[in-house]
Amino acid sequence: MKLLGALGRPSLARRLVLLAVGWSLAALVVSAAVLALLFQQAALQRVDQTLGELIDNLLSNSTVDRGQVFAPALTDERALRAFSGRYWTIAAPTADGKVRPLVRSYSLFDSVLPTPPDLVAHFKANPGKPVAYDTRGPLDEPLRARAVYAELQGVPVIFLAAEERSTINRAVRNFIAWTAGAFALLGAGLVAAIIIQVRVGLRPVYDLQREVAAVRRGKAERLQEAYPTELTPLADELNALLAHNQEVVERQRTHVGNLAHALKTPISVMLTEAGQRPGPLAEVVSRQAETMRQQVDHHLRRARAAARTQGQGERTSVAEILDELARTLERIFRDKGIEIDWDAADDLFFLGERQDLLEIAGNAMENACKWGKSRVRVRAAATAPDRFRLTVEDDGPGLPPDRRDEVVRRGARLDENAPGSGLGLSIIDELARAYGGALKLDDSALGGLRLEIDLPQAAA
Repeated sequence: MKLLGALGRPSLARRLVLLAVGWSLAALVVSAAVLALLFQQAALQRVDQTLGELIDNLLSNSTVDRGQVFAPALTDERALRAFSGRYWTIAAPTADGKVRPLVRSYSLFDSVLPTPPDLVAHFKANPGKPVAYDTRGPLDEPLRARAVYAELQGVPVIFLAAEERSTINRAVRNFIAWTAGAFALLGAGLVAAIIIQVRVGLRPVYDLQREVAAVRRGKAERLQEAYPTELTPLADELNALLAHNQEVVERQRTHVGNLAHALKTPISVMLTEAGQRPGPLAEVVSRQAETMRQQVDHHLRRARAAARTQGQGERTSVAEILDELARTLERIFRDKGIEIDWDAADDLFFLGERQDLLEIAGNAMENACKWGKSRVRVRAAATAPDRFRLTVEDDGPGLPPDRRDEVVRRGARLDENAPGSGLGLSIIDELARAYGGALKLDDSALGGLRLEIDLPQAAA
């Protein structure tokens, strides 16, 4: 997917998504933990408030008679039922810092409420400050307890009250579970929203990529869409670069053309003068002048093809070119009875100028017709979304493997070649390389030579 990009490859979209998702999930986790803690504290505060009210009731209604503390007759049914989960105790601090129970609720039966070991010391340091703590009850159930220090008619007394907190713990667990589920759904929604946001936010970048690809394929000459403020300078610079590149290419093409035309005139004069004065010297001059003219034409053609590939591309139908060449060559080689069998898809297009494809395919097919006995087979098929292969085979004598590279290399040095011994292959190789392709020679299933030419494919 374009959004996330390839693993191990830097991706702006992936970086934005991971950063946003990371911060969002961290915020959700922290928020869920804080909410659970606040809910637990609120539940404990309600229990502490209930226990405080129970202690206030005991404190306000308890009496002391002859040094003995008497508890009021409370009507709390839970405190009257054994091990009900609500307990209270009126105790007295001892000299050694411990707590001695004086009166206890019926719910405790014969048990006592555990107290922190430093409870008495705490009340001595802070006599008016209540203490809330967690402990275990008679049935080892979790309890929330509260202790208050007071003096009844000069008698120091500690009031203890406790409430089972299993219900609170269960409520907290349920709250955490529901909160986790809700936050998980919220997190999934946020992740989806972040991905959509990044996708929509980076859409102009993807549009810019597609438009640049269209320019590269020759389907457009410049970037024309309106981009956001952040991408407008980049689009303008790309258009300026395209214009500058086209200007440089046109300038070089003009220089090459001027040089070629400047050389053609003196070469033509030399050929004309040599033809009018027969002799050994004239033959040498004619031969070398003809070589010079072929070299000028060859390099002019190469420079023209290179300039075209650097400039704006155009789409040329491969099937139309092969049909035109097959008809023409069959008429030319009618005496040999050459039959050309060609095949190419109607939606296969060459990314380049028509004249260049005519020259590439024409030289390849003419070479096959020249050396073939009666059959020439031509095939053109896509090998990748942006490449296709042109294959030309004949049933001629073929070419030994050790001479194939030599023939192509010699074709570039025209003075070392006999007529028809490699110039056409050299032209094919040079033009194919100019378009980023290559020429490969191999054995043909028909018995002769097989030419495979890799060329750029234009979008249908």
